[in-house]
Amino acid sequence: MNLQEEFEAAVAASKTLAERPDNMTLLRLYALYKQGSVGDVAGERPGFSDMVGRAKFDAWDALKGTAREASMQQYIDLVESLK
Repeated sequence: MNLQEEFEAAVAASKTLAERPDNMTLLRLYALYKQGSVGDVAGERPGFSDMVGRAKFDAWDALKGTAREASMQQYIDLVESLK
């Protein structure tokens, strides 16, 4: 499998984990997924009243500049560690 196929398989596997990961791990998964599939974060940071949106934005923004391929591999490794 190439990296893109492995990434897509890990995305599918992340939806069938035996246990729901803690919130920090979920944020890490979200950020790595977005960085690996979209690239650097764009747009404005959500307002103060949207705490979940701000947390997601901040987690993704922390990965700014990380190569998409590196993010994909980190996502795959994280999902594997959660199985």
